[in-house]
Amino acid sequence: MPTGTGVVDYFGYADCIALENGHTRVVLGLHGGRVLEYAWKGENAIYLDPAHRGWVYEAGKPEIDPSGGRFDIGPELVIPAHPDLWLGKWQAEITGPRKARLVSMEDGPTGTQLVREFELDETSSHLRCTQIIKNISTQVQERCHWSRTFGLGRGICLVPLSDHLNRFPNKYIVYGPGPIINYQPVDPNIRVREGFLEIVDTPIEAWIAVDSYAGWFGYLMRNDLLFVKRFPTFPERMHADLTGHTVVMWYNKDQMCELEPFGPKEILAPGQSSSFTEDWWLVPHPFPEPGVDVDLEVVKKLVASEAR
Repeated sequence: MPTGTGVVDYFGYADCIALENGHTRVVLGLHGGRVLEYAWKGENAIYLDPAHRGWVYEAGKPEIDPSGGRFDIGPELVIPAHPDLWLGKWQAEITGPRKARLVSMEDGPTGTQLVREFELDETSSHLRCTQIIKNISTQVQERCHWSRTFGLGRGICLVPLSDHLNRFPNKYIVYGPGPIINYQPVDPNIRVREGFLEIVDTPIEAWIAVDSYAGWFGYLMRNDLLFVKRFPTFPERMHADLTGHTVVMWYNKDQMCELEPFGPKEILAPGQSSSFTEDWWLVPHPFPEPGVDVDLEVVKKLVASEAR
């Protein structure tokens, strides 16, 4: 095995791929091509529902919405259903020191095949995650990258804003209740402070969208870890999802928060591919005591020095 790699059983699944260095471990599950563990010194940042342990997709079997560090493709509300990509078994290959590749089956409904490449840094928690979308059909396909990572519940979301580009009056919108899109929401757990959209606890409505072009956000968890995602943004390009957002946070009550960068619309001719890369870090940072605000200047400096 190349340095920092292995094959392990994890969360009821055999033959998972492990990538690790001195303090960070990543475990990749083949069912749905998910990240099952992203841990700093044994503290997993990924939420896993115990009821999903070892769950395997079979055609015709009732489906679940699997937990873990998920990736997907969009646009969400118009793309055909694709359980083979979302839940099916992927092929795995260790490609080098702390590096692996997952490959989906070919999916007829969406006309795509997905490749996910992961690389863990030799010394830090930096995990590079690249998703490649291939058009395997005979028609042009419009698709986009959609990340759907479950972080542990009741954390604090910190999204830096781009004031000169933001199109939403309150700097964010919410979906709900029902099919309503509320562009002037009021929620005591969501606020704008010092150039950040801050979600300090589980919001009233589950789905919050932001069109920040800062290229990163953080999620501070109660295990004293700041989960940072960096990703490219493209202000000059169209985003395919309904409100043109670049970032979404979605909550399932107090259980977890889904951390979602969105890529721009990709118009793929037959045989063409596109790729989108997210860079992840886990940075130790104390969760604030009740009634105490996160020091946003400290967070900015920490991200600039430790998550780059």
